[in-house]
Amino acid sequence: MKIGFVVNDIATEDPRYTTNRLAMAARSMGHEAWFMGIGDFSYEPDGSLSAHARMAQGKNYRSLKRHLDDVQKPDCEQHIGLEEFDVVMLRNDPADDAESAPWANNAGVAFGQLIASAGVLVVNDPTSLANALSKAYFQHFPEVVRPRTLISRDEALITSFVDDLGGRAVLKPLQGSGGSGVFLINRKESPNLNQIIEAISRDGYIVAQEYLPEAKKGDTRLFVMNGEPLEHEGAYAAFRRTPGSDDVRSNMSAGGKAVKVAVTDAMLAMVEAVRPKLVADGMFLVGLDIVGDKLMEINVFSPGGLGSAKELTEVDFAPVIIGELERKVRIRQHYPEIDNARLATS
Repeated sequence: MKIGFVVNDIATEDPRYTTNRLAMAARSMGHEAWFMGIGDFSYEPDGSLSAHARMAQGKNYRSLKRHLDDVQKPDCEQHIGLEEFDVVMLRNDPADDAESAPWANNAGVAFGQLIASAGVLVVNDPTSLANALSKAYFQHFPEVVRPRTLISRDEALITSFVDDLGGRAVLKPLQGSGGSGVFLINRKESPNLNQIIEAISRDGYIVAQEYLPEAKKGDTRLFVMNGEPLEHEGAYAAFRRTPGSDDVRSNMSAGGKAVKVAVTDAMLAMVEAVRPKLVADGMFLVGLDIVGDKLMEINVFSPGGLGSAKELTEVDFAPVIIGELERKVRIRQHYPEIDNARLATS
């Protein structure tokens, strides 16, 4: 199997990232694992698709760092036809390019759609990812699993909503992820509410959300594959992310720390609630961020933390994910007429 991993920029990848772990697992299972940056694609005059891609040239790797070091060597870059691939995983994080390269996010899903039309399995399904570029996508999931939410740029409306919530709310930009631009509004911050609204609204719409007291303890990242909790050897791919100090953000990129977590029946019920849409949208691998009895976010672009899940459970989930892609490629060989979104979660 020839599998391509699309990232924001190969040069800025970190060895600990989930993408590198998946690529190493694929290699260990006998597959080719190629890396491509979001700006490395070409649609050529004859209608063919190509990319500048890199693959580590060593035979065996046990070190994540050594593997990525070899991938990042410029001399291993090749110009390769994308029709040759069996699977392409879109693993670029839209938040990383939001300011420096705003063109990148639309380009990623656009080329993903072209690649899928060439008969290559693309996960997660790029057409659905295009709809998920903003946090408004989250509002399509059942209300029972979502915190009370307002999306607006109207200062008076947002202020009134925060008042209705007792003066306690979380404000964040509609676009973006990774904990960037997230504010906790409370009595201490309420005098600055207007300034916070003005600052966030400069970049677009604001998401105002009820504050969940359980967020003080952090959130739980639970991986979901094919609409089911990712489970292997009796363990779930999950961990709790605790915030640094009093920071409302528990994202690892915002100073959060990973600790072991027990997956509860309530968490599994949330998976049941969101499964139909995840499956219908071809969301092969996602990360649910859970606080108390609510979902704070569904990461459909580049859910990270497989390394933390492995460390805390002593179970390696990466080969399970690659094994599922193997199975889907076999299905495609027998049933080429199955569309990309359906195959992605079959």
